[in-house]
Amino acid sequence: MTSAVAAKPAKQLLHLVFGGELRALDSIEFRNLDELDIVGIYPNYAEAHKAWQSAAQHTVDNAHMRYFIVHLHRLLDPDPSGETSQSEHKGA
Repeated sequence: MTSAVAAKPAKQLLHLVFGGELRALDSIEFRNLDELDIVGIYPNYAEAHKAWQSAAQHTVDNAHMRYFIVHLHRLLDPDPSGETSQSEHKGA
């Protein structure tokens, strides 16, 4: 017998993958902001990691090129309990 209860959809945990050429190997300051490579936004860390790995692999010959994964969901809802009020989500 199967359960009539539907599985709850996974919570969206958005991640941004982007990269660019750094000014120096020991910093995270980009050489040219107009040339940043915005790889994309992904619904979870696993998908973002795949995209990051692919982008980084393509630029392995350039030591100054770096790609990053930004946890957008933490910026959108910094309260880990998820109890942010609706008024905080409204645009200005």
